[in-house]
Amino acid sequence: MTAIATSPSLRTLPASLRGDTLPLALVALLVLATRGIWFGDPVADFDEQLYSFIGWRMGHGELPFVDWWDRKPFGLFAIFAVAHALLGPGPLAYQIVASLFALTGAFLTYFLARRLVGRISAAVAAAMQTMLLCAYASYSGQSEAFFLPLMLGMVALLVDADHPRFATHALWAMLLGGLALQIKYTVLPQCAFFGLYALWVLHKRGTALPRLASLAAGFAALGLLPTALVALFYAAIGEFDAFLFANFLSFFDRLPAPQGRWAPDHWLGVSPLATLVLGGIYAAYRMRRPEPFAAWLFYIGWALSTLASVLLPGTVYLYYYAALSAPAVLVALPLLDHRTPMRGIPGLVLATGFLALLALPARYQHSLDERAAAEQLAATIAPHVGSDSDCLWLWDGPTALYRMTESCVPTRFVYPDHLNNALETPALGIDQTVEVVRVLATRPGAIVTASSPMTYQNQEATALVEAALAADYEESISVEMHDRTLTAWLRKPD
Repeated sequence: MTAIATSPSLRTLPASLRGDTLPLALVALLVLATRGIWFGDPVADFDEQLYSFIGWRMGHGELPFVDWWDRKPFGLFAIFAVAHALLGPGPLAYQIVASLFALTGAFLTYFLARRLVGRISAAVAAAMQTMLLCAYASYSGQSEAFFLPLMLGMVALLVDADHPRFATHALWAMLLGGLALQIKYTVLPQCAFFGLYALWVLHKRGTALPRLASLAAGFAALGLLPTALVALFYAAIGEFDAFLFANFLSFFDRLPAPQGRWAPDHWLGVSPLATLVLGGIYAAYRMRRPEPFAAWLFYIGWALSTLASVLLPGTVYLYYYAALSAPAVLVALPLLDHRTPMRGIPGLVLATGFLALLALPARYQHSLDERAAAEQLAATIAPHVGSDSDCLWLWDGPTALYRMTESCVPTRFVYPDHLNNALETPALGIDQTVEVVRVLATRPGAIVTASSPMTYQNQEATALVEAALAADYEESISVEMHDRTLTAWLRKPD
């Protein structure tokens, strides 16, 4: 009988990891399959187009909050800036980087699951986390795809409460939390949970109160360090007020949505996560107790703090729940465990259901149709706009068109929602309507509008735009995109 030789590449792996190679490879393929269908799509989603534009312009020496307005942290734009610097100005740049972040998150989910369950169940958990991330709209470049691996890194550093270097791990975890805050400030409740948990563990291990106090100060300092460095940078260039207003003050000035905090279909949208969490809790107490139980309770604590992060803004959108993709599947591990009487069947059923929910073939065709529509719009608009004058103005439409048409931008409020959304009226530091009047006075070479608004509209500003379109513009082309009709209006000849 001829022996089968072990692959040299496998022999170089630690023995503890060799058995994980196949599950991790399958998870990596799933990450590619669930995200690759959007590769190259400039209009895959909405917010990321703004992050991409500002990150791209940072490569030209322009700055968020000063040259281009938004309230997301500097770190998020920096990620996009690096992506574009390395991989070019197109959407593929940030989509590849986001996929690497998502892959890291999936691998961390797998290894955290392995503390409680076997390889098959851990692979199912990582696969479900990957699918849920996409199901909640983080399939291209949303901020959740970038900060979630950092939160998982914090969990990985803190989950072993008996580690002899737990205090050092906790300090590194707080620095990761500080970096995550520079991607999205709403992770603050999670960072607070991890900090308090680490202090509680150290207290239980007999750490003296003076040492605890110094560690608490160190945790806070490391968590605030990245944001403090950004603030110091803006102060050094004389733009601290712009940084302060955009990052913090404007958050409290934004008006609440008329429908309240929840959309009508909100509870249906969160049902996959609720099923996982409730199923995991039931299985833990009625089917098989997870071991180590303390690690599972830690995952529950993280899930609750993540829910607090999701619910922190005044209006809660379903895509925020992508942040719960990892904590939810970790809480669900007792349900996914193949050692229970149900042999992991619930996990396989749920994973199959989530994959069907994604409808990847249909969404791939949809992506092809929408990127073709965006290219058609850009090709029609480009001859009528310039890089210094006759700017394109997106009253409502994809921010990516500014780059695709190589047009100048007539306002630093480049994201259409900032000038057409009535909820932003007191939160921009300027009068929306006055800014709209100013933009229209520049006589844009083309204006893009949509058949139906995404948000509650500023009626006064809308009336001004409609009057200008009727008087000075003619309809050129209309395309279907994101269940709306987008229309390009070209300025009439003088």
